[in-house]
Amino acid sequence: MGRKMKQYLKLEQYRDSIRRQINLVEKITDDVVMELIEKQIYQDMLYESIEEKENIIIRLFNEFRRLGKLQPLLDDDEITEIMINGISQIFIEKKGVITKLDLEFNSKEELFLIIQKIVSNMDRKVNEKFPICDVRLPDGSRVNIVLNPIAIEGPCVTIRKFPKHKFNKDDIVNNNTINAEAMEFLKLLVTKRFNIFISGGTSSGKTTLLNILSDEIHNGERIITIEDSAELQIKASQNLIRLEARKSKDNFNNDISIKELIKTALRMRPDRIIVGEVRGEETIDMLQGMNTGHDGSISTGHSNTTRDMMFRLETMVLSGIDIPLIAIRQQIASAIDIMIHIQKISKKGRRVVEISEVTGMKGESIQLSPLYIYNEEADTLILTSNELTNREKLLWN
Repeated sequence: MGRKMKQYLKLEQYRDSIRRQINLVEKITDDVVMELIEKQIYQDMLYESIEEKENIIIRLFNEFRRLGKLQPLLDDDEITEIMINGISQIFIEKKGVITKLDLEFNSKEELFLIIQKIVSNMDRKVNEKFPICDVRLPDGSRVNIVLNPIAIEGPCVTIRKFPKHKFNKDDIVNNNTINAEAMEFLKLLVTKRFNIFISGGTSSGKTTLLNILSDEIHNGERIITIEDSAELQIKASQNLIRLEARKSKDNFNNDISIKELIKTALRMRPDRIIVGEVRGEETIDMLQGMNTGHDGSISTGHSNTTRDMMFRLETMVLSGIDIPLIAIRQQIASAIDIMIHIQKISKKGRRVVEISEVTGMKGESIQLSPLYIYNEEADTLILTSNELTNREKLLWN
């Protein structure tokens, strides 16, 4: 029998032995589990080098107390996204590049056990009856799970990780997401309480930019953040309230929506309301909040361009209220002062590609005045000849 086969069989024996010992203890700590594993592995002559033994110890510890084969990917700070398409298709995004890993799970059962660990830690359930689930890991990483029969090729898991290092304005200027001049302009708009909306595609950097802009809010202001899944890292104010929508467990009808949270926030005496992302009928409440004295509010939404975002806002409002389209456009034009669009550009990374002012209505159309436009050849934002028309807010203290 070859050495690798002996090691494999020995590893299976260790798994069974450690599992039995763990089951004998009602509450067992990570330290005790590590001691059990180390005691067996360090005495085994099949593993010749210290490095080989330590790798096996970490592997077993991850299986019993962490998330198995996923744990090294979660521990790698450079990985921002983990995408699992069944047991043999595992992809990661690292430094903006998506790569398929030479890694797979031994079976659907192995992957399913990891999924159950993820959801049980958050007191949630996912199974054939309820095959879709959104949860967070303890470090804040966002997890989406889709099981059979919805996912035809097997369990799919998508993990959006968030960097331990909170990006600041210098970081995004240095990596050329935005130039220093445009960044200073946006900082001014935030301090002067312009209502700002950030649009962009998936993973384009909307939330990161929102976090950075929020750093410019005065420390004395009362901020309420509203999110579907908490991702914002706002530390600008001591008077900060974070609200998160609730999705019912086991399909009970006790959801609390973004729409309800916005209505609640308006009664909590906010100076600013920051909505992580609008997706539907809550948009009308966000716009009304901006229109009723909560200047300096910020929100984000998914779109391919700034103009597309305006159309999407109209559609989202219509999904929740039946009013004339012209009235919706007037609400949008009155509520939002500045539109920022950010996107991922192939081989360059994330770039702010447009900063436009919403200048009101012309006939039945919302008017956008581009103030900065991205120049691909120069790979930077270029100041246009258009001037900011809403000068009144610039005079505010």
